[in-house]
Amino acid sequence: MSRPPELSIAEVPVALLAGGLATRLRPTTATIPKALVEVDGRPFIDHQLELLRRNGILRVVVCLGHLGEQVEAHLGDGRALGMDLRYSYDGDTLLGTGGAVRRALPHLGEAFWVMYGDSYMDINYPAILDFFARSDALGLMTVIRNENRWDRSNVLFEDDRLLRYDKNAPTPEMKHIDYGVSLLLRPVLESVPARRLYDLADVYRDLVAEGRMVGYAVTQRFYEIGTPSGLKETRAYLAGRHP
Repeated sequence: MSRPPELSIAEVPVALLAGGLATRLRPTTATIPKALVEVDGRPFIDHQLELLRRNGILRVVVCLGHLGEQVEAHLGDGRALGMDLRYSYDGDTLLGTGGAVRRALPHLGEAFWVMYGDSYMDINYPAILDFFARSDALGLMTVIRNENRWDRSNVLFEDDRLLRYDKNAPTPEMKHIDYGVSLLLRPVLESVPARRLYDLADVYRDLVAEGRMVGYAVTQRFYEIGTPSGLKETRAYLAGRHP
């Protein structure tokens, strides 16, 4: 499987997964999608896009579902932000994370990022892309040492090597967790059945088991808005960054 000859941070797009039902944030998300929940006076997705642009990432495909039209109406084509924004909708049937990225493939390149739409992940994106470009892997997973702190640890990462990943069957020796930022080559998702429910965790598990995914350890913790407690933490963090 061939790799793109050159990976430019401005040209590698992001598949931003923002299509969840956000049931844990009801009743707020009964009328607005999670991406538009207010954080420090602005919709959360504004903070995410600002972070990506600051790192040189200019192309984003927003994968939408529940009330997603509101996100597109809010952001438009991205020109006002100096970015290229496109949209991919799940349709009538929920497709899961893997299915959503598979559906977005027509808008994605030969290599692309995958990120969660409810997380703020302030890390060195250019360094991560450079590490991936110098590898011969089909995918990259960022990990953080977790020790079951933020969620159940699900990654065995030792001596800078990604040895095992399983979100559904974690083992005691797993000390790291999937951070929420990954890089994939297009053929990986082309093998996923189109228009079917599919979890990215299954794609990652298989890639790791086959030795075709590299790990990149980060140290800056992530902030998420998927739960009321996480939203409170994220609001405090971003308010502190923008006094």
